[in-house]
Amino acid sequence: MGYLYIFGTIFFTVYGQLVLKWKIDQAGSLPQEWMEKLLFLLQLLLNPWILSGFMSAFVASLFWMAAMTKFNISYAYPFMSLSFVLVFLLSVFLFGDPVTGKKVLGLALIVAGIIVTSQSL
Repeated sequence: MGYLYIFGTIFFTVYGQLVLKWKIDQAGSLPQEWMEKLLFLLQLLLNPWILSGFMSAFVASLFWMAAMTKFNISYAYPFMSLSFVLVFLLSVFLFGDPVTGKKVLGLALIVAGIIVTSQSL
């Protein structure tokens, strides 16, 4: 059950990041004037999708608390790095983000670190 808690943490973290990126991209650039910036950010905060992204961060933290009851943090925390991998892969497909050799190498190192760390339980 502990791994389900870790998976829930990762899932809701990734969802929140992708939804925020999607809706903020649709909203456009941050205005220059401070009052316009404030109105722009308030408008974003009232967007139901943005609110769902924030709520998903809260739900992810609940899953993380549950995971902490099952694992040492030094074992569980490296799994959170999977969120980097998933956000990268999904952003390539959903937003057309570029894939570079350095990014792929970095992700491979993250996955290798997760594998090495997971052997220590």
